[in-house]
Amino acid sequence: MAKDIKVMLKEAGALLVITLIAGLLLGFIYELTKKPRAYQKELAVTKACNEVMPNGDKFEEIEYSLSDETLSALSENGVTVGTVYESYDKSGSFIGYVVESKSSQGYNGDIVLYLGIDPAQAPANLIGVSILKISETPGLGMRAQEVLVPQFKNKAAQSFMFTKTGATSDNEIDAISGATITTRAFTNAVNGGLNAAIDIYEKAVAEGRF
Repeated sequence: MAKDIKVMLKEAGALLVITLIAGLLLGFIYELTKKPRAYQKELAVTKACNEVMPNGDKFEEIEYSLSDETLSALSENGVTVGTVYESYDKSGSFIGYVVESKSSQGYNGDIVLYLGIDPAQAPANLIGVSILKISETPGLGMRAQEVLVPQFKNKAAQSFMFTKTGATSDNEIDAISGATITTRAFTNAVNGGLNAAIDIYEKAVAEGRF
């Protein structure tokens, strides 16, 4: 019995040493790859910003607050707004915002977009859309890049709607055939980003920033 206990303690001790070593190695690897991962993330963000705001030379992350009305509309449509960047051209002039907008109502999960928006015009000009995250049904919702993204490029509207019978105006988008849920979530994310950009810009104007 005493021998069995010694064996058990020996095995437990060996397991503890292995666990400690594994933990230290994981910690070391995490720290070793922390900067490269951060750099790759920064590159991805810069690429997305340039994609939706091609005339942007500088992008500055800003702090912001949204009105209760905007927050209520976002919540109603399952949309949240994340990071927002002010965009400036080579001359240093403000040319719009890059807004991260997420819909939680995609068919297979979140749809995350970056939107390039010039809110100084009325209605706001949606310069471009970049998909950061999407995991919809292959052959249907995953056609968002092919079908939806081009339709939003350089469109002036305060909000968009989708149709299954053919778009007839700038604020209408042709739905992806067989993927209504994806189209609705995508459109809601775009509209949420537009509303947020307009809200942020109006506050900045009121404060005399622009």
